[in-house]
Amino acid sequence: MVTVDFNRLSLHPGDRVLDIGCGTGRHTAAAYQCPDITVIGSDLNFDDVRQAGDRLRFHDYCHIHGGGVWMLSVSDITRLPFADAGFDLVICSEVLEHISNDKTAVAEIIRVLKPNRFLVVSVPRYYPERICWALSDAYHQTTNGHIRIYRKQELIRLLESHGAVFQFNRFAHSLHAPYWWLKCLVGPERTDAAIVNSYQRFLTWDILNKPRTTRFLEALLNPLFGKSLVIYCKKR
Repeated sequence: MVTVDFNRLSLHPGDRVLDIGCGTGRHTAAAYQCPDITVIGSDLNFDDVRQAGDRLRFHDYCHIHGGGVWMLSVSDITRLPFADAGFDLVICSEVLEHISNDKTAVAEIIRVLKPNRFLVVSVPRYYPERICWALSDAYHQTTNGHIRIYRKQELIRLLESHGAVFQFNRFAHSLHAPYWWLKCLVGPERTDAAIVNSYQRFLTWDILNKPRTTRFLEALLNPLFGKSLVIYCKKR
């Protein structure tokens, strides 16, 4: 699922985009569809970066791209191997809740961003995430799991303390919140729960087909319990 709304970011041909903590490359691949940009996906997990490469090569094979260039890097968000002010857009989606030194991570992602260009940060929203923590200790106590829950103003203050200026926010993926509540209720490690597996099949169908009914329903429910908080800001 793609959390960032690229239509609101005013990317231009020749722009450079960094997707830090790219995982298997969902936002890297989405950015690669913008016309004539260079997108770099970077993550600390080598296996995830390898899968991101497979995804991007599939996009190349199927000509699902905007004619730009993609690259991948294995790197630590607290020590990025990129020059100051080298990117026109930085995406950091569902990463900071995993990072013990989030202040250093934020300083780094703002350091590599050009002034007056967008930084988009998404994290699990406070109340849906708090329900997950209440239902299951295993949900957040796994290796490399979530170590904190941000409130919106707390995250905005963190970003602004390192040179960002808040622009706007949105909530996303309300249809995914019940899936995680159900998963936590039956046990995050279980793979045999019929209700969880059925809901997962529904979400997969929804992501692939994007029917108008569920798009409308998700937009309607996002302000109430969207799973993700998405912050859009610019560097001073």
